[in-house]
Amino acid sequence: MTTMLIVFVLYLLALLVITFYTARKSQTASDFVLGGKKISGFSLALSERATGESAWLILGLTGAAFYKGMHEIWTALGCVLGVIFIWLFMSNRLRLETEKTGALTINSLLSRKFPGSEKLIGTLSSLIVIFFLLFYIEAQFYGGGKVLHDTFGLDPIWGLIIGSLIVVIYCMIGGFITVVATDVLQAVLMIISLIILPVILLYIASKSDINIAVSLEKAGESYNSITAGKTGVPAILLALSGLSWAFGYTGQPHLLTRMMAIKNEKDVKIAKWVAIIWTLIAYTGAILIGWIGYAFVTNGLIPADAATRLADVDHKGFELIFPVLVNAFVFPVIAGLLLSGSISAMMSTASSEIILCSSAVTEDLYRNYSKKKLSAKQELWLNRIMTLIVGLAAFLMALTVKDSVFGLVSYAWSGIGSSFGPAILLLLFWKKISRAGIVASLISGTVGTIIWKNFLEKDTGISERLASFIFAFAMAMLFSLLIPEKKKN
Repeated sequence: MTTMLIVFVLYLLALLVITFYTARKSQTASDFVLGGKKISGFSLALSERATGESAWLILGLTGAAFYKGMHEIWTALGCVLGVIFIWLFMSNRLRLETEKTGALTINSLLSRKFPGSEKLIGTLSSLIVIFFLLFYIEAQFYGGGKVLHDTFGLDPIWGLIIGSLIVVIYCMIGGFITVVATDVLQAVLMIISLIILPVILLYIASKSDINIAVSLEKAGESYNSITAGKTGVPAILLALSGLSWAFGYTGQPHLLTRMMAIKNEKDVKIAKWVAIIWTLIAYTGAILIGWIGYAFVTNGLIPADAATRLADVDHKGFELIFPVLVNAFVFPVIAGLLLSGSISAMMSTASSEIILCSSAVTEDLYRNYSKKKLSAKQELWLNRIMTLIVGLAAFLMALTVKDSVFGLVSYAWSGIGSSFGPAILLLLFWKKISRAGIVASLISGTVGTIIWKNFLEKDTGISERLASFIFAFAMAMLFSLLIPEKKKN
């Protein structure tokens, strides 16, 4: 335990060193929000991946694979396809649009394409970002608290305080440049964790004469079937529900801003392959950890107290399968490294989302409504103050969380992806998109997610990720055709 704690403390110290070293480069609001085009494509790709695959991957997906079984392969496949699509088809187009408009955020990119609509689109998109990303940040803080509690026995509240405080501090000091720099470290730690742990577990399984495939087969058809034992329409809906995670990637501002920040096409070509290879490895590792964990539990390799925690469905104990396996089977020094990787997953995503929320206020709300022009230094400090406020709000929400990390991320992912995804896709690929279509996408994606999640998902078996995205996409096209842009003379 002491060795693991020392490794974790060294990791935190490394974050602080990176923070203070890179903070000197954040001299303006542009640097704070988008890095001022000073960051390499390689670093931005790792940052996007560390940001995109948060505590939800390390805790949420591993826990879902452990608890639900083989059919979680559809979720993993949907996410991998989403990453491949945005990097192959959207990344360079976003970079070019950013150069044309001078936008610093996805919100301002949408509004600047339609002069005169800055207040309407900027305000609406900013409120949506803030609303849903607070749930996302809440999930990261909560996930970090769970890992620190299960690993070091810290009171969950103290785990929340430590994780959230560190993230808010380095966001306030350095902004986007610091977040990307720390993301690179965190992406490396995450991928190491998702490679090393499955290898160690497979070695232990071999030594213990545990056949993973046989263990999964004994679990029953609802667990070992990729359709959870369902046939016909229910089986198709199950697969579509998992694959629908792909849609959300097209509209996540905290991911797409990395593409906006890339300097040139050469960097895009490097970045896209870094991101795709990282994703393929990470998702393979996460799914394997969940399935191997199940085999270990059913074969009695997990200590009784840990197995009891995993079985506590009411408190989403199954999402602790990653730290439980690390604590039980990995040498302390390596365990400290792997657990730092799991905390990294939370920190990298939370930091990016906090920056995005604060920039939504400063870039898209304050500038649209304030008559007072701020100096570069004042804008920088306004961003820092908003970073603190957003972090505090998410921390307070995490104190009362009732859902799982997986559930919280799914809801936020659906809301943001369905609101922004159709708008951004049509902006990049369809010349007939109008400001009315953008507004329709933002409103219908938000409303559709809330209504479907709370009232229709259970009865229909169709996820809010799929239903709300299709609805918003249709509304964006419909209103663009009904209320087209006026032709310029």
